[in-house]
Amino acid sequence: MSEILEPYREAIRYAWLKETSLLLNELRPLATLPAEEAVHVQHLAEQLIRQLRDTKHQPGGIEAFMQEYGLNTQEGVTLMCLAEALLRIPDTKTRNRFIQSQVHKGDWEKHLGHSHSLFVNASTWGLVLSGQILDPLDSFAEKALPVMKRLVSRSGQPVIRGALFAAIKLLGEHFVMGNTIEQATKRAKQKGENIWRYSYDMLGEAALTAAAAEQYFERYRHAIACLATQSHDGPLHARASISIKLSALHPRLENCQHQRVMRQLLPPLTNLIQFAAENNIPVTIDAEEAQRLEIMLDVFAALHQQPDLKEWNGLGIAVQAYQKRALAVIDWLGALAEAHQKIIPIRLVKGAYWDTEIKLAQLLGLPDYPVFTHKAETDVCYLACARKLLAYPNHFYPMFATHNAQTLATILAMAPKDREIEFQHLHGMGETLYRILLTGQSRPIYCRTYAPVGSHDELLPYLVRRLLENGANTSFVNHMRSEDIPVEQLIADPLSQLRQSTHQPIPLPPELYGVTRQNSLGYDIQDPQTQRRMSEVVNTANRLVTQATPLVSGVATRGEKYSLWNPARLDDSIGSCLNANPSVIESVMQAAAAGHRHWHLTATDTRADCLLKLAELFEEQFYSFVTLLIKEAGKTYTDSISEVREAIDFCRYYAQQSQLLFTPSNLPGPVGERNELRHQGRGVFICISPWNFPLAIFVGQIAAALVTGNSVVAKPAEQTPLIATATVRLFHRAGIPVEVLHLLPGPGDTIGAQLVAHRLTAGVAFTGSVAVAHQIHQTLAARKEAIRPLIAETGGINAMVVDPTALIDQVVKDTIQSAFNSAGQRCSALRLLCVHESIANQTIAMISGAMAELVVGDPASLDTDIGPVIDATALNKLERHKIYLQSIGKICAQTPVDKTLNGHYFAPLLVEIDSPSSLREETFGPILHVVRYGDDELETILEQINQTGYGLTLGIHSRLQETVDDISQKMRVGNIYVNRNMVGAVVGVQPFGGIGLSGTGPKAGGPNYLRAFTFEQTLSTNTAAIGGDVSLLQNKI
Repeated sequence: MSEILEPYREAIRYAWLKETSLLLNELRPLATLPAEEAVHVQHLAEQLIRQLRDTKHQPGGIEAFMQEYGLNTQEGVTLMCLAEALLRIPDTKTRNRFIQSQVHKGDWEKHLGHSHSLFVNASTWGLVLSGQILDPLDSFAEKALPVMKRLVSRSGQPVIRGALFAAIKLLGEHFVMGNTIEQATKRAKQKGENIWRYSYDMLGEAALTAAAAEQYFERYRHAIACLATQSHDGPLHARASISIKLSALHPRLENCQHQRVMRQLLPPLTNLIQFAAENNIPVTIDAEEAQRLEIMLDVFAALHQQPDLKEWNGLGIAVQAYQKRALAVIDWLGALAEAHQKIIPIRLVKGAYWDTEIKLAQLLGLPDYPVFTHKAETDVCYLACARKLLAYPNHFYPMFATHNAQTLATILAMAPKDREIEFQHLHGMGETLYRILLTGQSRPIYCRTYAPVGSHDELLPYLVRRLLENGANTSFVNHMRSEDIPVEQLIADPLSQLRQSTHQPIPLPPELYGVTRQNSLGYDIQDPQTQRRMSEVVNTANRLVTQATPLVSGVATRGEKYSLWNPARLDDSIGSCLNANPSVIESVMQAAAAGHRHWHLTATDTRADCLLKLAELFEEQFYSFVTLLIKEAGKTYTDSISEVREAIDFCRYYAQQSQLLFTPSNLPGPVGERNELRHQGRGVFICISPWNFPLAIFVGQIAAALVTGNSVVAKPAEQTPLIATATVRLFHRAGIPVEVLHLLPGPGDTIGAQLVAHRLTAGVAFTGSVAVAHQIHQTLAARKEAIRPLIAETGGINAMVVDPTALIDQVVKDTIQSAFNSAGQRCSALRLLCVHESIANQTIAMISGAMAELVVGDPASLDTDIGPVIDATALNKLERHKIYLQSIGKICAQTPVDKTLNGHYFAPLLVEIDSPSSLREETFGPILHVVRYGDDELETILEQINQTGYGLTLGIHSRLQETVDDISQKMRVGNIYVNRNMVGAVVGVQPFGGIGLSGTGPKAGGPNYLRAFTFEQTLSTNTAAIGGDVSLLQNKI
C-alpha cells in the first residue's frame, strides 16, 4: 500500500513551498470555464447578490454583525478584543477594568439602528451604554435619550457593565449552535426545515495535556451517541455528522512525535471512528495548521486500513485550498480511495489559519510560503480542486464550504446537472445566500451547517478565526450586502482578478528585511524531507572537526590535551582539545596588534564583504554546524537550527550596520569649515564567549569587533571548543586575515584572565556569569593605562507576570517554551512565573500536565524536546537548588526521565514558592519557580523582582494595555515580551541585552552595538584657508 501512495506523498512535499507562479500554471486550466458557462456563472452570481441586497432578505446573527462591524473599523477590532477575553475573565474587578479599557475605543452610537437585526441592535445598545456610563455623566446626559438617562440613574455602573457583558454573551451565543450536543440538535430540530444538514463541531483547540485530550475523546463519543438516537432516514451522507480535530485528541500532534502519536492516538481514535461507523454517523477530520498535515494524512490512511472500517464510506477529511499542497493532497486521497475501493467525503474549505501560516514561515526563514498570499490565488486553487473532486464520483463525496456567490455559481456550472451537490456554511453566516439558492431549485442541491457546540470559554479560538476570516476587507461576507461595493467587483472571475491585480505581494521570508539585508535561510524540522536529510548528517561519523586547537595567525599550536564527550551520551567521545599555553599570549597579542594596524585601514566595504561571505559559508555548511551543536553543546535540532541562523543574521546585520556607522557624518558649522564625525576601531579586542550559545554569541562578538576595524583574540568556553575552532577557520576562509583573528582555547582563570589584563587589550566583549563579569570589570578598572571598555551580557532572574485577562492556553505554551527550551540554559529563560491567584490553580495544573508530555533525551533524536545540561558541574548545582527548594517551597511537577539515559540530564521542574525574594541568584537550568499574587500585591511583586538587581527579560501576559504600560514603565529590564514567549530574540528585530547585574549594553543585534567597539573622531577642516569659501562665493554678493 505504501509503495502505491508514496509517489503521491512526494508530490505533496514537492508542492509544499512551490513557487506560486508555477503552481498557478497547473491550476488555471482546471479553474477555467468555457466562455458560455462563464457567462452563466456571472449571471447566477449577480442574481444571488442582488437578491441578497433586497430588503426582503435581511441578514441575521453573525452575518449582520460582520456587515456592521468590519475589522477595518475600530469598533470591529474592539469587538474582537472584547469577545476574545471578556467571557473568560474570572473576577469582576478585572472584567470591569477590561471593559473600561476597550469600550472607549469605538464610536458605538453611529452603529445603533443601522442594522435590521434585533440581535445587532441589542448588542450595540449594551456597548453604547457601557461606553457612555464610563464617560463623565455630563457628557453622557447631553447625548443620551431620556429613557437611557433614567436607566443609568436607576441602575448605575454595575448594571450597565452587565449590559455589555450580556451583549458580548449574545455575540457568543450566535456563534455556537448550543452549549451541549443536546441543545444543538434540539435547536436544529426547531428550525423544522429538511433542506439543512448539520455537521457538529465540538469547540476546542489543540489539547496541551493528556487529561484535556481524554476529555475531548469523551465529548466526541457522547456527541456520536447523542446523534445515534436521532432518526436516520435517507442515505449516509444526508445524516448529521461530527467534525473532529486530531490535535484535540493528542497533546503532541507533531511529525517529530510521529511514532508516539501513531502508538498512542491511533487505537482510541480507531475505537471512536468504529463507534461512529456502527451508528452510521459520518465523521470529518477537520483541517488544521500546515505543519500538522503530514501526520494527519498518516493517521487518516491508517484509519482506512482498519478492517472494521473497510466497507464504511463515512470517514472524510477537510482540505484547505489556500495551501499550495491542496491539489496534490486530493490526488493522494484519490489514490487512497482507489486502493481501498472506497468513497471518501472531502470538505473543501479555503482555510482559516492564513495569518498564522504567514508569520510562521517568516519566523522559520522558509524559502517560500506554504499558502497562497492573494485571495484570488486561493479562489483559483479552490475551483481547480473542486473540478478534480467532481471528476471522480467513485472516489469522492465532495462538500463545498463557501459563502462566496461566485464560487458557488462556478461549482454548479462545473457539476453535472444530475449530480448531488452539497454545500456547507458556517452557523450564523451565509444562510440567506443558500436559502435564495435552494428556492425553486430542481437540481439535487443540499446545504450543511457547520455547527459549533460548546461553552463560551471554549469559543475564543473559533470566534477569532471566524471574525478574522469573515470580517476582513477581502471577505465576501463583509462585502456582499454593501451598496458601496459594485456587484461586478464581487462576481469577478478570480482568474481575471489575477490578471488585473495591483496586489502588493507579501515579501518572501528571505526578503523579510528588505533589499539591504537578506533573512537567514531556515528549515522546518516538522518537514519529513528536512528530518530525513538532517538525521542522516547528524548520525554519520563524519564531523566538521574533531580536535580543537589554538590558532595563532592561522597556525595550529600545541597545548595540553583533554577529551571532549557528548553531554547527552557520556560514552560518546566527540574529540579533544589542545588548550593554549599561557606562554603564547604575548606573541599572540603582538601579532593581533600588528594585524589591527593594517586592518583598520581596510575599506569598510571589504570588511563587510568578509562577513557576507561568512554568512554564505555558514549556509553551505548548515547541517555540519547543526551536528556540532547537537553533539558538543547538547542542543536539540530546533535549537541548533535557530542558532546557526542567528550566527548568519549577525554577520549580515553587522555588515549592513557597518556601512551606516562608517559613513562620515557631516555636522553643521560656520562658513569656511567642514566638520565630520567618524568612527575607528579601537585595537585588539578580547572576545570571551559562553557555552550556551557557542556559535551565535561567539560569531556575534567577533563579527562586530572585526567589521569595525579591530583585531580579535577569541577565548571560547572550555565546554565547546570544537565549534569555536570550526568557526574561526570559516572566518579565515571568508577573507579575514589570519593575523587579525586568533583563537586561544583554555581555562578562564588563566588564559582568559591574562588576556583581559594584557597591556595591548583595547576592549573586552564578554558573555557569561555575573561573577566573572565583575572580575573582568575590576581588572580593567585597576589598570593604570588607558581606560578600556567592557561590553558584558550576563543572566537574569527573568519573570513573567500573568494577570486574569490572560489566555491560559497561550500562557502555558509560552511558559513551556520560555522556561524549558534549551534545557533552560538561556540567559533570557523564564525563571519566575507570577500568576494572579484567580487563575493560578488552573495555570499550574495545565503547566504540570504539559510538562508530562515533554520528552527528555538525546537531542540527536528528532522526538527530543529537552536535552542535557552542559556538564556535571551544572547538573550538581541544579540538584543542590532542588534540595533548597524542597525546604522552602512545594514541588508541583517534574517531567519524567528515562533512567537508562547516560548523560547530564535534569528533568524540567516546577516549584511554587512564596516570594521572589526567596531566589538568591540565577539558577541556570530547567527550573521554573511560580508565585501567586492577589489584587493588591502586584506592586510588591514587581518591586521584589527589581530588587534582585537583574534586568534582562520580562514577560507580560495581559489583555489590558493599561497593565502592560504600567508594568513596562516600572520594570528595569532590557527586553519585554507581551503575550508571547520571552526567548529567541531575533537579530535586528529584538536587540538583546539588559541592565544592572544583567549587563552593560549596548544591545547585541541592535543599531547601537557596533559603536561600542569604536572610538569617535571629529575632523574639522578650515576650507577657507585656500582662499575663501567657494560655496559662499557662488552665492553672488
